[in-house]
Amino acid sequence: MNVFDAWNTQKKRTDETETILGFKERELWFIRMGKNVGFEQDGKGDEFLRPVLIFKKFNTRVFWGIPLTGTNKQGIFYYRLENIGERRNTAILSQIRLFDVKRLTYKIGTCTAPDFEGLKRSLQELVESAGKPRNAKPPHEAGEARRRL
Repeated sequence: MNVFDAWNTQKKRTDETETILGFKERELWFIRMGKNVGFEQDGKGDEFLRPVLIFKKFNTRVFWGIPLTGTNKQGIFYYRLENIGERRNTAILSQIRLFDVKRLTYKIGTCTAPDFEGLKRSLQELVESAGKPRNAKPPHEAGEARRRL
């Protein structure tokens, strides 16, 4: 069975879940992330699990979650959280998405309030950078370069 077929079987079981777990913003959970396409984050193991930070709770059923990685990544697309126990966690800001509560499996911790505020500022900076070229020079330098051509 290929990995997409295995995930489809797990996804059907996940959708049939009737137990609804309670959750709050700032909490870290392992969720059934699944097998996704291209560079989208995947879950791992038989249940396709990945840790996620609950960023915004919309109601008791859906939330925005930010996938986490244990790899220490740098740059505008990432925010390094304090360690939860022995685990390093870096939030992958560019992978924020809507999740259903049925994907939740178990809670692994809570993000500190200062860390959460820093993450919100970083996410806001990422959103505000939309439409701006990456690694763009200040306008005065770009104008000088154009005149030299």
